[in-house]
Amino acid sequence: MTTVFGNPGSTELPLFRNFPDDFRYVLGLQEAVVVGMADGYAQATRNAAFVNLHSAAGVGNAMGNILTAFKNRTPMVITAGQQARSMLPFDPFLASREAVELPKPYVKWSVEPARAEDVPHAIARAYYLALMPPRGPVLVSVPVDDWDRPADFLPVRLVSQQVRPDPAVLDQIARALDAATRPAFIVGGAIDRDEAFEEVVRLAEAHNAGVFVAQMTGRCSFPEDHRLFAGFLPAMRERIVGLLAGSDLVFVIGAPAFTYHVEGFGPHVPPGAKLVQLTDDSQTASWTPEGMAAVGSIRLGLIDLLARTKPPVRALPPARAAAPRARPTALLSTAYVLQSLAQMRPAESIIAEEAPSARPVMQAHLPILVSEGFYTMDSGGLGYGMPAAVGVALGKPGRRVIGIIGDGSSLYSIQAIWSAARLALPITFVILNNRRYAALQDFAPAFGFAAQEPVQGTDLTDLDLVSIATGMGCLAVRVQDGEALHKALDSAFASHRPMLIDVEVDDRPSSK
Repeated sequence: MTTVFGNPGSTELPLFRNFPDDFRYVLGLQEAVVVGMADGYAQATRNAAFVNLHSAAGVGNAMGNILTAFKNRTPMVITAGQQARSMLPFDPFLASREAVELPKPYVKWSVEPARAEDVPHAIARAYYLALMPPRGPVLVSVPVDDWDRPADFLPVRLVSQQVRPDPAVLDQIARALDAATRPAFIVGGAIDRDEAFEEVVRLAEAHNAGVFVAQMTGRCSFPEDHRLFAGFLPAMRERIVGLLAGSDLVFVIGAPAFTYHVEGFGPHVPPGAKLVQLTDDSQTASWTPEGMAAVGSIRLGLIDLLARTKPPVRALPPARAAAPRARPTALLSTAYVLQSLAQMRPAESIIAEEAPSARPVMQAHLPILVSEGFYTMDSGGLGYGMPAAVGVALGKPGRRVIGIIGDGSSLYSIQAIWSAARLALPITFVILNNRRYAALQDFAPAFGFAAQEPVQGTDLTDLDLVSIATGMGCLAVRVQDGEALHKALDSAFASHRPMLIDVEVDDRPSSK
């Protein structure tokens, strides 16, 4: 780890004396931005990112995106400043009173070493723990005077990060797959994290299985233009079971398939269907409501299953219906904007998304086709998307990154624009500006709101996102029609610097 993401404070200043020439410091203007950038960078580079935060206040500001990193399974080593050891008994200013407890339960491990000499070992241990499946953030609290204490160099170690699933369990899963009449796969982000994209395609093709993407999935886990792609599952138990109806085997692969958003009732899979699972997370395996689970590397498990299965000849499942083409209107629809992006975006460009209310529209009109082509948050917490786009661009030099962000979401970590501009990164921020917290308004009926009943605190008016972006050194433009949108996209994609396009959209049901 030679890139440091941070927002410095007084208790971290000794870390920066004699800063190594081969290290890079990436400044974020707020701690949530810092962690979001590190999250995108870690996912893009497939290595743990290094984060430096300021004592309790900095960790507190960052907690929303630490939660997201935990849910995203992003490897991250977080160091947090602490006051000098000799002062800690006296509850000093800027101390972290319970430094180890503060980030829990959303870190894999947290520690404040008993001695300064133990800090290097703690950071090394944090690195290896962060990378062990299921990956995630780890925190080390470092008192300010520890940096000046001598310590021994640590020997370089090689620590295996892969665990092969139990062959006996895989044998049973393989037999269940071969015996099924109409198998369905549910896939999730762990496939992309474990570089198993090609293997899951091969297994699905071998079995002619319909492939659904699980809810709360932050990565692309199957090509969305594939003949076997069946669509996306909602976070509602009864609707999932309905979409899987007719399947006699449900195979969950690296997916949060039983993470729901609202209370549900009844079975978790269609009656009569058998459930089998391959997961890299023993906790998930322990609480999965039924069935059989193999725990270990997704990629190694799929390789072993490909060698074990002898699928019968099966008919193809029904093809997924294509979404109707969106047409330009006086006030653009979200569907038209995302359809335009699908047509115009450069090949090999990467989508970083945080527009929750627009996600179903995106899934219909902006298909993701390749591994490492899509990043969003698994947590449901806002403030990830804009800084993650910066981190992904840093981790994938030369690749165009397109941040699709809701107007409400953008304001949680909008300081990320400054970092993008300062680093001159090729990012196009597309703001879907519907002047409201649409996800809340659209979801309100599920919580008993009557039609047209107002939801307090959900209207957003008089926001000048162009001025905000321009004030941070980023080119920005506001568009309201199709011609202006296409012109702005052409300009943004031709530039090697960041640009923000604020698109006024009308996505209220009455406009459709």
